[in-house]
Amino acid sequence: MTTWITTCDTCKRDGWDEGEMTQTDGESLADLIEAAATGLSGVKTRRVSCLMGCKNACNVTIQGHGKLSYTLGAFTPDPESASGIVAYAMAHAGSETGQVPYREWPQAIKGHFVTRHPPLPEDE
Repeated sequence: MTTWITTCDTCKRDGWDEGEMTQTDGESLADLIEAAATGLSGVKTRRVSCLMGCKNACNVTIQGHGKLSYTLGAFTPDPESASGIVAYAMAHAGSETGQVPYREWPQAIKGHFVTRHPPLPEDE
């Protein structure tokens, strides 16, 4: 089953407006995540414009059909954060429920969880 990493490409961290950046922090993080996930089985990436977590920029979601979903935020757009996000998504993909034991969490994602959502019901 595929786990999706959705990255907010409009996220801007504090101070972004004072810098001379050519892309948003979210775009930078998305580039790094996409590069880290290239060629991996079970994980796909996508970008969206605004996950409405501006206070916690940079934001990503980790989702898989029938599994717990997570929103994570307050990342620095750097290779360590990107590899931690991808490593967590790989563990999520390998989990039947989407729950990953804390001892298996990459250090780079600890302290970045914002929300957890139960899977949608299969029947109405």
